[in-house]
Amino acid sequence: MRVSKDQAAENRARIIEVASQQFRQKGFDGIGVADLMKSAGLTHGGFYGHFASKDDLIAVSCDEAMKRSAEKWSALTEQQEPEDALAAIVSSYLAKYHSDGLANSCTMAMLAPDIARHGGDVQTNFTDGTKKLLKILASVTAGKTDKDKREKAIATMAGLVGAVVLARAVNDPAFADEILSAGSVIFGPESDDR
Repeated sequence: MRVSKDQAAENRARIIEVASQQFRQKGFDGIGVADLMKSAGLTHGGFYGHFASKDDLIAVSCDEAMKRSAEKWSALTEQQEPEDALAAIVSSYLAKYHSDGLANSCTMAMLAPDIARHGGDVQTNFTDGTKKLLKILASVTAGKTDKDKREKAIATMAGLVGAVVLARAVNDPAFADEILSAGSVIFGPESDDR
């Protein structure tokens, strides 16, 4: 049975959404195409009408996840006064939901090691997405020069991602909360080195 173009687009979007969640939860090698399609409520045979391969889906899902993050960060900066924008990004990124559930966690925090091992288009999409996020972060970071702002933005991003990774890895909820809270202090606008 043929599906309409609108339905095909909805199916593709659903596959990408489910894959993005499942990849963050299980890693790229932790789930196969058949299980991804089942989770999306679609048949395995329909996969290749949307994607050339699992690697193609991985690259597309990474690209979409990074775009969503950039859209969220852009919206946060637009909703705040310039001096409050960095704090809004930090607060949002270090929110408990980001470290509690794997499927809702950040692509950077959950999949960076898989992406580094995977290479190819997924690594290119991740690199491009990371640069876009850094540009947004640098635009709200204090500094005397653009180079200074970019360096601070890179350090802030590395700290934010590291805080989420550590909070996810420990098995002590109070300690995880402490890690996330410390990230807010160090990388938030109240930091003395900004």
